[in-house]
Amino acid sequence: MDELIARWRDYRRCQGQTDSDLVELESRLREPAAALQAAGLSAAEAFLIALNRLAAGDAATRDFAREYCRELWELTPDAAAEPAVEPSVAAATAASWRVELAVVIGLAVAAGALIQAPRLFGFALDSAEGALFYLRNAPFFVLPFLAGYFAWKRRLNRVQCLWLALPFVAAAIIANIYPYELDGEPAATLLLTALHLPIFLWLAVGLAYTGGRWRSTAGRMDFIRFSGELLIYYALIAMGGGLLTGLTFALFYAIGLDVADFVGIWLLPGCAAGAVIVAAWLVESRQRVMENLAPLLARVFIPLVAVMLLAFLTAMVGTGRGVDAQREALIGFDLLLVLVLGLVLYGISARRPQDAPNLFDWLTLLLIISAIIADGVALSAIAARITEFGFSANKTAALGENLILLVNLAGAAWLYLQFLRGRANFAVLERWQTAYLPVYAVWAVVVAGGFPPLFGFN
Repeated sequence: MDELIARWRDYRRCQGQTDSDLVELESRLREPAAALQAAGLSAAEAFLIALNRLAAGDAATRDFAREYCRELWELTPDAAAEPAVEPSVAAATAASWRVELAVVIGLAVAAGALIQAPRLFGFALDSAEGALFYLRNAPFFVLPFLAGYFAWKRRLNRVQCLWLALPFVAAAIIANIYPYELDGEPAATLLLTALHLPIFLWLAVGLAYTGGRWRSTAGRMDFIRFSGELLIYYALIAMGGGLLTGLTFALFYAIGLDVADFVGIWLLPGCAAGAVIVAAWLVESRQRVMENLAPLLARVFIPLVAVMLLAFLTAMVGTGRGVDAQREALIGFDLLLVLVLGLVLYGISARRPQDAPNLFDWLTLLLIISAIIADGVALSAIAARITEFGFSANKTAALGENLILLVNLAGAAWLYLQFLRGRANFAVLERWQTAYLPVYAVWAVVVAGGFPPLFGFN
């Protein structure tokens, strides 16, 4: 393996790359290759697969793969004697695909069935008690199955699976044992818990997805790509499901049957839960499609959101109007900042680190700076509200989240500027963004686990 990677490194040096530029790229090549080799592949086989993954976003590696692929393939055992794929190997691959599809379908059906299981105990989704139960436990109907799929896919051992189960057990305890005040409507702290536990558990899913590579920048960046691609696939499935639902209503209405209750209460919740597992499988098995689509989406929406933010700031200054610090407005601001952060993360993940700075990088920096200004406006409104009325669970959570987002965006803006001025490598920006992810998980635990007792479960 070291010899093969050394040949790749020598080739990149001949293309003008320095050793400092190759550090991050080499880790993105070496880590998956080592994982594949540990799973039973030969060094040459593992290197070829890892090289192919890296080449998808790296033009110079793609050129190396074209030039040396045939020679490297001949290094695999018995390849020279039998260059074609043996029927037994093809049959094994097809059987493996069928097994994975069966696992995915089984997990999707299980998630869809579990979301209806509380009805057996009197917690119907369309009742007040049932709605509160689902509010407390919404992430546990899907995310454990998703984590289980990746634990099976990445072949995690028993100890790793036990560690992976701990966040879900702790989150379930927090969600269900706290005596929230329910005076006609859910307590604010219950709503905050319901919003923040999925954030914490999503990063737990990331531990399963990376399969032991969470500490590496490349592993965390792969999870960021997966998250964005999953969202796109799920949106496409949802649009198709909406069209199918409309056609179902129309067909049954034509023969005088009303299926609204069946579809709305029984079919849609289960399908929505199972579709998450199916979308994750599609991301895993159809990565090359998204490798072409995802960068295009990032390049389209980053300029559009930047223009929207600039228009908002211009209108605010021109009219002299401040930001309303009511809960709905604060939630809207937080969602806007999360959208900006997601676009920045996805734009970074879709960019090739070796590319020179271009117009798209300047537009991304403009988006980040606009978001920082908007975040500062929101923070001033929150601070004024706290000064006037004191702290509450909602305002404190919004204050903390905006501060965390501000630090993240400010760090990204500074490193992006350094990169554009030629004073920093793009890999430094990638490391900053991926290393910051655990901060959101910690804050989510603080809000979900600490705020309810701190604010009297109100």
